[in-house]
Amino acid sequence: MARLALALALLVGSAYGFVRVPTMPKAMRMMSQLDMARESVMAGNWKMNPESLEEAVALAKSVADASEASPGASAVFVPFPYLGPVGDALKGSKVGLGAQDCYTEAKGAFTGAVSMGMLKSSGVTHCLAGHSERRTVFGEDDEIIAKKVRTILDAGLVCILCVGELKEEYELGLNKEICAIQLAKCLTDVTEEELESVVIAYEPVWAIGTGLTATPEIAEDVHKYIRSWFKKAYSPEAAEKMRIQYGGSVTPETVDELMAQPDIDGALVGGASLDGEKFGRIMNYKV
Repeated sequence: MARLALALALLVGSAYGFVRVPTMPKAMRMMSQLDMARESVMAGNWKMNPESLEEAVALAKSVADASEASPGASAVFVPFPYLGPVGDALKGSKVGLGAQDCYTEAKGAFTGAVSMGMLKSSGVTHCLAGHSERRTVFGEDDEIIAKKVRTILDAGLVCILCVGELKEEYELGLNKEICAIQLAKCLTDVTEEELESVVIAYEPVWAIGTGLTATPEIAEDVHKYIRSWFKKAYSPEAAEKMRIQYGGSVTPETVDELMAQPDIDGALVGGASLDGEKFGRIMNYKV
């Protein structure tokens, strides 16, 4: 409830110039050459899976093989202990090596933390920030996430920034406002030039790990709004270039219809990414 109250307060504040929360443009966005130039990005978030290194390497090899004919970019986000061996299995493929988290300090007495230097030396090219499980399970707020975004970009890696609403927020019709607040706070000191290394993943929390999926129309509506936010906060060019993934229980059965939407540029995949055949089908979506 406190988060809902904050969202409503920030919306009121935006009317007086306190918070940058853009509104949905009235005119329908027209397809442009930049639209056509956006490369799709399929990302597999393995979370705390699989249970053994052998399984992780086998899965990575399967994903690497499936990526050969895929139309866009891809990456897998693997547990820290598997980064080195999985990176080796992915060498020579189109698949990037991703970390699921990072710490904002370079070194020191931070038991259990992993620095960006450690990740880069392990071959990591991508890193997640703001995933809903980091927010809800580990208590990370937008301030912490903004620091991680800054750390990832300063290291020269691609940052996938996750935004999205809880079920209660969706039911109250606050999904777009929550995304706007999270974007404004987490990208507070990110320049338009740095957006080249940012991918946004819209993940409605109520659709993660539940088997529920927002309809393509619902997902497209929010994606279109997110793009309009970038148009107002940065520029029309930045908005058209921004790659926006959908992350809410994407499966081989749902990916084609999702990817047919004009503002959906990829997927952040959870459970289905643990099956090489399923994730391969998602990477090789058909439109």
